[in-house]
Amino acid sequence: MWETSKKFCLKWLPIIMMIIMVPCQEIKQAKTPLLPHKPFIVVWNAPTEQCKLRFNMDLDLSVFDIVANSNETLSGSNVTIFYHTQLGYYPYFTDNGDPMNGGIPQNQSLLKHLDKAKSDIDRFIPLKNFHGLGVIDWEDWRPQWDRNWGNKTIYRNKSIELVKARYPHWSDDKILKVAKEEFEMAGTSLMNSTLLVAKQLRPDGFWGYYLYPDCYNYDYKEQPHTYTGECPNLEVLRNDRLLWLWKESSALFPSIYLDFILKSSPNALKFVNHRIKEAIRVASMAGKDCVLPIFPYARPFYSHTLQVLTETDLVNTIGESAALGSAGIVLWGSIQYASSQDSCSTVKKYINGQLGHYVINVTSAAKLCSKVLCRKNGRCVRKTTDSSAYLHLNPASFKIQTIFSGRGPRFQVRGKAKEMDVGAMKENFLCHCYEGWTGFFCELPVPRSTTPLTFTVHSGASKGIPHRSVILTTAVQVLFFTVL
Repeated sequence: MWETSKKFCLKWLPIIMMIIMVPCQEIKQAKTPLLPHKPFIVVWNAPTEQCKLRFNMDLDLSVFDIVANSNETLSGSNVTIFYHTQLGYYPYFTDNGDPMNGGIPQNQSLLKHLDKAKSDIDRFIPLKNFHGLGVIDWEDWRPQWDRNWGNKTIYRNKSIELVKARYPHWSDDKILKVAKEEFEMAGTSLMNSTLLVAKQLRPDGFWGYYLYPDCYNYDYKEQPHTYTGECPNLEVLRNDRLLWLWKESSALFPSIYLDFILKSSPNALKFVNHRIKEAIRVASMAGKDCVLPIFPYARPFYSHTLQVLTETDLVNTIGESAALGSAGIVLWGSIQYASSQDSCSTVKKYINGQLGHYVINVTSAAKLCSKVLCRKNGRCVRKTTDSSAYLHLNPASFKIQTIFSGRGPRFQVRGKAKEMDVGAMKENFLCHCYEGWTGFFCELPVPRSTTPLTFTVHSGASKGIPHRSVILTTAVQVLFFTVL
């Protein structure tokens, strides 16, 4: 008994000592998966219904374990995305500079907006027990004054004009100060109140804003040879100041769209890795009892093209998201995907080939790891977030077979996990338990009479910019939770 305990302590002591050095942070459980026993899902969010209606070309996404709305619409029971003209009276300026709904949030009646938002939610999501992803895509302005640069500067300028018209004799500094305060207060109120209404009307949905949190690690264009992928410290601090938004969200939807310039490059992996890690950091500090589920938005093609992602970049996006512990990934596409028979054919060929097979591989491996390591009560997460370990089926143990039927080809995963497969999973991954479960393998139910188990680790680190070690050891912190 003593020898067993001694070996256990020697094995885990270095990791526990690492964690003690991490600044104060609570370790929380994961939300129960969107779909039972599916720790990682792939959601299709592209309006490809016209491929079947116009060209009799059925993409048949369910064959590949891809979750989609009925008829492959943008709005449905699995995922609904609201663009800026579809939810309430969202204020914005057109490309020509014309104000819509007041232009800036200060000019819009919050009550009028929320009344319209309620009717829009009822129209687009008639199901009261909606249990899908509710994504609000508002990109015209950002709720933080300092993040409205470039073509978003108009929101600053119009806010300044609004104050100056009321108080023409004020100093420029005072006008600027009040304009910033009024803009941020109105923007915060509009975004938060909209989330609250959505959660009240459809409480079982997973609600959040597309592109939040952002990492602003876009400098791969200017500095490709020195690019690290890290989020600038200033932007990390600004994300901290959006805590009001994270606390009202029930899911996070960061973007990991790949520009063509990143094709199959090391910078693509750096770009995605750090964006998801920033979402993990935010998800951990925002959730009350559980870590917020993360569903990165990706494109199956390079941005603004119909050029398919290479196998390397499928790994860099879908594979990286799964390995880091995301609850799923959303594959977004525009109407361009179904604009012609050629485009539909390109999409279908890709789904039937490399994309579909890779999705089956990753989703099956995620389910296998959850079953083998976590008793189906948790999802597998990399022990080291920067490692090259992925949730992939071992081709020596598993085969994806094609079965032809009257409806077309069907695909099945055949095989059995061998001892070496289980060993590789244990070596590279650990369990992040779902709510209600704890233990190293998520084998212990949390007593219902008690509050969810959390730990707070203290250190003497000063406040301010979150240490990189917090981000890099997120998975290790979950290990500390399960070991105890």
